[in-house]
Amino acid sequence: MSNTPSAAVLEAAEAEFMYQYEVGTPADASATLHVATARIGGGVVLSMRGDRSGYWSKALGFGFEEPVTDELIGRVLDFYRGEGAGRAVLQIAPSVLPPDWEDIRARHGLRPGGEIVKVCGPVDAFVPGSTELRVGPVGPQDAEEWATVVLSVFGMLDQGLVRMMTATVGHPRFRPFAVWDGDRVVAGANLYLHGDVGALNAGATLPEYRGRGAQSALMAARAEQAATAGCRWLIAEAGRPGEGESNPSLNNMLRAGLRPVYHRRNWIWQQDAPEEA
Repeated sequence: MSNTPSAAVLEAAEAEFMYQYEVGTPADASATLHVATARIGGGVVLSMRGDRSGYWSKALGFGFEEPVTDELIGRVLDFYRGEGAGRAVLQIAPSVLPPDWEDIRARHGLRPGGEIVKVCGPVDAFVPGSTELRVGPVGPQDAEEWATVVLSVFGMLDQGLVRMMTATVGHPRFRPFAVWDGDRVVAGANLYLHGDVGALNAGATLPEYRGRGAQSALMAARAEQAATAGCRWLIAEAGRPGEGESNPSLNNMLRAGLRPVYHRRNWIWQQDAPEEA
């Protein structure tokens, strides 16, 4: 894709919104979730021992301020060991993996997981979708309901995580949006503003409301907000479907004009997992 932002920009935007979610967690919820964060080697390292889903313990954004090396991976994993974390996922753009990555990841017991599709498109080329349901920004009065709906769809309905998500309402760089059926929130999503990039994230719709254009309309609302904020690009991530499978979220993104830039492997670390020979 010509003139696409660099992998450094794409990875930094995602790393920052993940970092801001966790560092912005209210103190009591942060203590319950055992949140710990660090910036190491130009990336972010996020630990959340109290998260039963395992999603929020991840490290990403590496390979741009300093190269990915055995020593860097060691520092990242030492952080997780120091926090008593049992598991974490490392996400590294393929363009910055070193030639000896197979040796490095085997030495540290990192096993390959699923792949993420990184997508990107110009804001001014976005193809908007619509729904007959009401779409709009989330205010303080709807914040908890919005957060609860989004997290319930992802199977992460923990009160601490609801507090974390709710805290993004009013954050200077987050722009949360919802879809309502009457007075009920039935879908939601978030936007993170990072320079001239708008990062789409946290899109979720209640099962009984799928197929009615909620996510397409939420992407359109966030694209308009990103353009208003001066962003030139929209980016997002979605799981890469297996052979013969389909990912509806990815399909929505492609219909809206976003295009794949690269596939990024998840590298899974587990405490006490045996290192490969």
